[in-house]
Amino acid sequence: MQQMSNRNILISGAGIAGPALAFWLKRYGFTPTIVEKAPALRDGGQAIDVLGTATEVVRRMGLLGRVHEMSTGKRGTSYVDANGKARARISSETFNGVGADGDTEIQRGDLARVLYEATRDEVDYLFGDSIANLEQDENGVHVTFEHAAQRTFDLVIGADGAHSHTRTLAFGPESQFAKHMGYYISIYTIPNFLELDRWEQDYNTPGTIAGAYSGRDNTEATAIFAWASDPISYDHRGAAQQKTIVADTFEGQGWQVPQLLAHLDDAPDFYFDAMTQIHMDSWHRGRIALVGDAGYCASPLSGQGADLSLVGAYVLAGELAAAAGDHATGFPAYQQSMRPMVDACQKFADGVGAWYAPASHAMIRFRNLNVRLLPYLPWRGLIGGAPQNVARTIAVKDYNGHRGTVHVR
Repeated sequence: MQQMSNRNILISGAGIAGPALAFWLKRYGFTPTIVEKAPALRDGGQAIDVLGTATEVVRRMGLLGRVHEMSTGKRGTSYVDANGKARARISSETFNGVGADGDTEIQRGDLARVLYEATRDEVDYLFGDSIANLEQDENGVHVTFEHAAQRTFDLVIGADGAHSHTRTLAFGPESQFAKHMGYYISIYTIPNFLELDRWEQDYNTPGTIAGAYSGRDNTEATAIFAWASDPISYDHRGAAQQKTIVADTFEGQGWQVPQLLAHLDDAPDFYFDAMTQIHMDSWHRGRIALVGDAGYCASPLSGQGADLSLVGAYVLAGELAAAAGDHATGFPAYQQSMRPMVDACQKFADGVGAWYAPASHAMIRFRNLNVRLLPYLPWRGLIGGAPQNVARTIAVKDYNGHRGTVHVR
């Protein structure tokens, strides 16, 4: 066994990638600390898929049963017209058992909580704080916090999302790496006034989609709005302005859109953002590296954000362990291992928006026709299994042989 170096690691971000990374780092003998700008865990958020290699990662964490307990259990989706009549529907049975290997759908906030609960007794969490400045040298990374006293860590990992402040401090402005995908998205929790039973309903007008799906045993629902748009100039911290943009964009639409918008002002977990990808030649610089959306966001259009975060965290921790903590070896090995999956997930997102929010009435009808025909197509399994195939781009390595001097459970 080699003596482990660079044990003391700061992770910025307590979403999915951060706690998942901390979980594995702790198992390999490192000492991770997580700093999170929010005062507490963030609930709500979009329903996300855990597929393919990410499912195997969660299984190896011993958390797959818990994730299944928290699953949305969604049975399918209906595309409705302005009067609420279903014009097309697709059920989970259409694809003949896709997801039978343990793949599931879960609310983002619920997955974050599962990961937090699995790490909170072994990992130091600093909520309500953030990194103000980073300076690195041969002795480590000297971190200035907004509130806590300055500390020096061996390594720093940015797991703080597509708008990563860690990335800005260490690599440069977001504009160097962001690719606008041509759409915006807004999500927030609402009462389940549509009485949806593990089901989603979506309504399209050209270039827009408004919908709702049930969650948490149908006790609540999530409203989701998405629309095609060139980049919009707005205050990224100004929720009031963002809510106005959503309301103005969907004003006058039919179906249940007015009722969905009526809950906008009281939303406890309002989310608004551009659908953006992050493209970087390198996810590491010296003693600082990025994981998940901070380094390689594929955008919500890919449906692979959670998968990239879970697998990226597993691979990053594993490669650092394999290198006995030597970041000069571990960081490049992590990037080399993850790059094929990142490239596949980002490519998969291209063109999805044209299906999700068709640009014309004719394209909406064409999409609906294709959805109605899917159960009768012999290649429906290939279509339905495409996300799972992308999520399995890379296999799960076994890093248990690289344990430093600490036993790995």
